[in-house]
Amino acid sequence: MTLLFIQLAQTITGAVITIVALLLVAVIIGYLTAWFYAKSVYTPVINGLEADKTELNKQVTGLKDDKGNLIARVEKLNDKISILEEESAQKDKEIKKLKKSKK
Repeated sequence: MTLLFIQLAQTITGAVITIVALLLVAVIIGYLTAWFYAKSVYTPVINGLEADKTELNKQVTGLKDDKGNLIARVEKLNDKISILEEESAQKDKEIKKLKKSKK
């Protein structure tokens, strides 16, 4: 068995196969090292961003509720404005009538 490896290593084909195999092993080791490093570095960052995202989503929901309340309040105020404008117009008519009747 060892004689086979010796003969394989001495031939050009065997050298190429050995080099390719060693490169594949180096690639696998490098990939796994980079993956574990990235996982250890970016996992806390991702968790923090997800926590921020949930908090921001809660704030967005609260702001949507506030927006609905403010729109309703604006509509009520617009109704009051229209009522007051009508009353003002009526009062102006009454004032004009009173001024005409005094003359």
